[in-house]
Amino acid sequence: MADAARTPASLLESARALLSRSVAPYSRFRVAALLEGADASVHPGVNVESASYGLSICAERSALFGALARGASRFRRLALVSETMRPVLPCGACRQVLLEHAPELTLVLERADGSPEELRLAELMPRPFTEFRTEP
Repeated sequence: MADAARTPASLLESARALLSRSVAPYSRFRVAALLEGADASVHPGVNVESASYGLSICAERSALFGALARGASRFRRLALVSETMRPVLPCGACRQVLLEHAPELTLVLERADGSPEELRLAELMPRPFTEFRTEP
């Protein structure tokens, strides 16, 4: 899809198409994310669960880590959907990681009626942990 044609609604639709790829045998809570790069590239992600919950990964980090592994480095929007048809927000861990790599990111969420809602990620976590460096 051309960049000019990629509306918030079309991002949500593309993310929704990924829900069947989610691996959520324990929670049965499927989530899909579509991360849009500054160059209009798109990077899919889904949640993948493990019997050892701590080894599971959220859709948001799945999309981000895949994008970074493919060499992408600048991002503008993240569409996020679940089967609940209500806005799903990133967990604290995802917020932190996303803010480190995409501090200006806009979230595109799905309202109960299916319409898009846009929200800046920084609004959800206004004071993220940042790396502390000291000079040698």
